[in-house]
Amino acid sequence: MTDTAIYRNQPPGLWSLYSRVLLPKEKPSGGDIHIPELSARLIGVSTANDTLKRYQTVCGFRPKTTLPVTWPHILAFPLHLKLLTEKAFPLPLLGLVHLRNRITQHRPIGAGESVDIAVRLDGQEKTAKGLEFDLITEAWSAGRLVWEETSTNLFRQADKSDKQSGSKPPELPRYAETTEIIAPESIGRQYASVSGDRNPIHLHALTAKAFGFPRAIAHGMWSKARVLALLEQQSGWRQDAVSISCQFKKPLFLPGTAQLNWQAGKSGWDYQLLNASGSAPHLSGEIRWGS
Repeated sequence: MTDTAIYRNQPPGLWSLYSRVLLPKEKPSGGDIHIPELSARLIGVSTANDTLKRYQTVCGFRPKTTLPVTWPHILAFPLHLKLLTEKAFPLPLLGLVHLRNRITQHRPIGAGESVDIAVRLDGQEKTAKGLEFDLITEAWSAGRLVWEETSTNLFRQADKSDKQSGSKPPELPRYAETTEIIAPESIGRQYASVSGDRNPIHLHALTAKAFGFPRAIAHGMWSKARVLALLEQQSGWRQDAVSISCQFKKPLFLPGTAQLNWQAGKSGWDYQLLNASGSAPHLSGEIRWGS
């Protein structure tokens, strides 16, 4: 049976949820991990608040009467944190890896429009790298689904049967269009201030080193938003129903510089964010119009 928490107009407070992040998790009996059927709903929230303009600035979106396609993810973040810090959720929040993100916007959403947001856990799968699960988010307006997102996360588990082949990674595609993205050292803190996502690996070099990173790394969802903010400014971009997939790959260390490459085709656009030398990907994805 699904356990649903319901909030009206205002999401749960983030600081009270963060106080639960470090609470120990009980080890599952028999070694099996089961992701519970947890869900949460936020009813009647405005899509525009005091943070929207700052979010647009941090990510590089130009102000419009419609929302950045990634903004509902920010509105839903307190619900995400609510589910991932529940006592029934068996995995530690710190250390989860965001692997993939797919957003489908069925129509542009107006800034200030009132929506209902629903979030649930789903899609548990054991892979060679560990346990994957999905965090599903939906935004509804006047009873119609207008936006949805699937974020796939990984809990790393050693697989003794997995043998590394040592094969070379596949050759990167080359796209004709390119521009530079600069990620300053402070961008992790700037994004945290507008998103509420204060994972220590993004904030400072010292806190990132505690988790095995030499420097702080950019939020994956900042990187995706920054890419889309630039692509929106290109000729041929459509203000329409759209589906945008993204696979997160190598971290973007801060401060850092990256190359955004893309190409437009008949079915949509393909894009990738590469390191400064163009030899390794930070993320890649597809944009397809029509929902």
